[in-house]
Amino acid sequence: MNKVIETIRERSSTRGYTPEPVTAEELDILLQAGLQAPTAANRQEIHFTVLPGSHPLLQELEEEKNRLRDITAPPHNFYYEAPVVVIISADSTYKWGSLDAGIAVENMALAAESLGLGNLIIGCILDAMSGEKKAHFSEALKLPPAYEYKIAIAFGHKAVTKEPHTYDAGAQITML
Repeated sequence: MNKVIETIRERSSTRGYTPEPVTAEELDILLQAGLQAPTAANRQEIHFTVLPGSHPLLQELEEEKNRLRDITAPPHNFYYEAPVVVIISADSTYKWGSLDAGIAVENMALAAESLGLGNLIIGCILDAMSGEKKAHFSEALKLPPAYEYKIAIAFGHKAVTKEPHTYDAGAQITML
């Protein structure tokens, strides 16, 4: 079977990581995969902010997410203790930024799977990143001016595995 198709079929969200770090070479490959994603009109307006899993800003984002959702003492954080988290932002005035970020994050997820790394695409911090602390988080993450959070992804070595999700092609596909 074609390696790309095989990687797509094998990829699943990872919700548990070992303490083993992602190497600089692996991280570079993942970031290059994001940068190589197509963007509308080849504008290349998406931006990647890389944080180690131990960065205190991730804990602050977790606390704000939980406050906004009225959640107390979750058993894990939003990135499941992954050693690396990448925040993807885009120009808030460009209508295709969210789509472009989504394409980039999928490139990165498939690249991670092909390297044998676990990954988790993250949307759950949207409320924290767009709420009353938006300016604070944007500044702390060093987002470019007028850019805003679109999506994030966590990377690390898998401590747990999960079967890829199932689907109902008959209900999800219409052929005309």
